[in-house]
Amino acid sequence: MLSPSDTIFIFVVALLLFGPEQLPKIARQLGNAMRHVQSTTSAFMAEMDRAAAAHDRPPAPKWNPPSTDLADPTAAQGEGSAAKDDQAKEPPAPGATNPTP
Repeated sequence: MLSPSDTIFIFVVALLLFGPEQLPKIARQLGNAMRHVQSTTSAFMAEMDRAAAAHDRPPAPKWNPPSTDLADPTAAQGEGSAAKDDQAKEPPAPGATNPTP
């Protein structure tokens, strides 16, 4: 940061270089440039925050609609349930424990 004496020195040099007529125009242009830099910086930071927040969110779960096969009503049960029924009918081997109640 500039000290007050540095600021006064810069103002005096600018007054000598550009004159009293041009100095307000230059100050206005400098103010507009600083405002543009600040707005660009804040927009960039907001976009980075939004991207980081979107990256931190878990993905939305995908919804898979149930199968609606009207021709075969057992199709909704799936092929795995028929295999489970076959296994349930077989008696367990001697000395083995039955994992399913």
